[in-house]
Amino acid sequence: MRWLVLALLCLQLGEGMVRIPLRKSKSVGELMREKGVPEGVLKGLRGDPGRKYQFSNAVTYETLTNYLNSFYFGEISIGTPPQNFLVIFDTGSSNLWVPSTYCQAPACVNHNRFNSSQSSTFSDIGVTYTLRYGFGDVSVVLGYDTVTIQNIIVRNQEFGLTLDEPSSPFYYLDFDGILGLAYPAVAISGYNTLIQNMMQQSQLTESVFSFYFSRNPTYNYGGEVILGGIAPQLYSGEITWAPVVEEVYWKIGIEEFAIGSSATGWCSQGCHGIVDTGTFLLTIPGQYMSAFLQALGVEESEDGFVVNCNYVPSMPSLSFVISGTQLVLPPSVYVLNNNGVCTVAVESTYVSSSSGQPLWILGNIFLRQYYSIFDIANNRVGFALSA
Repeated sequence: MRWLVLALLCLQLGEGMVRIPLRKSKSVGELMREKGVPEGVLKGLRGDPGRKYQFSNAVTYETLTNYLNSFYFGEISIGTPPQNFLVIFDTGSSNLWVPSTYCQAPACVNHNRFNSSQSSTFSDIGVTYTLRYGFGDVSVVLGYDTVTIQNIIVRNQEFGLTLDEPSSPFYYLDFDGILGLAYPAVAISGYNTLIQNMMQQSQLTESVFSFYFSRNPTYNYGGEVILGGIAPQLYSGEITWAPVVEEVYWKIGIEEFAIGSSATGWCSQGCHGIVDTGTFLLTIPGQYMSAFLQALGVEESEDGFVVNCNYVPSMPSLSFVISGTQLVLPPSVYVLNNNGVCTVAVESTYVSSSSGQPLWILGNIFLRQYYSIFDIANNRVGFALSA
């Protein structure tokens, strides 16, 4: 039966619409600990997740803080004949890059690498670019080739081929690269994003993509990304639509945030939230983190924001008011149980929205509860209760 389900997931749903199964890995922290990496190295990789949304024309600022937790990835192919890669489908960035045979660093050698000499459709751009992380830079050279995602074929797609990657943490990652799904404003200037080319080459039935993250993920099935439409069987009830407030990231307005039945008033002057499939945790504006933890009766320890697992059912729900609709996260969603250790799945950022509003990042924890729809044509994000 399991094989039948997986086969059905890969079937073409209609011309220009595909469902890509996502796998869920262990957290990078777990993977690195298993390899004997000292705890101090792990702590050194952490930073403010909001830095991901600061960019300039010279370099692209990324952060793998988001990926140090658990992550979800799916398969794409590049080249002719196709070379396969596991990538994060990331709505918080806009570039596509994978390791290449130009890179001899251990982090590259330990992953699938694109070999341009083995692809008859590859053409070299020759421009180099830097993806800047807090703990080291990833250097890429740009090229064009055919990108295939099941029955979607995008020709002459610009992408980055790595020249160098820092070993920590890239060596330990289960995924090979990143496929960005944010707006062109944060992509490498002068080149189309993959989504832009999908639309220009008429590869999508609709200018829409959507995500489903399972509440009980496994390595073999953590959810799905649907390109070119939505899958009604993966959600229930009405869709709440929120307009994008700035066509850079999938950034929406948040009108209120409540803990239990008590409205906090933190968004009385307006908050912004970035809907980011490449971030695992729920990220809270730093100025509210202390009050948030106090309201939940949680203190930080070396293992995170630990709570007694027996108390989880009696903890309050968290609620976001978006487009006048209350979207609720019960404690069973925002508290993670890892082998009997329960932690509140949050982190903080001191980066504000570009217009000054407190910034929330609605990552996989939020998106497990709500099926998310990214409507490119109408510049809006939809939420419906996941099935």
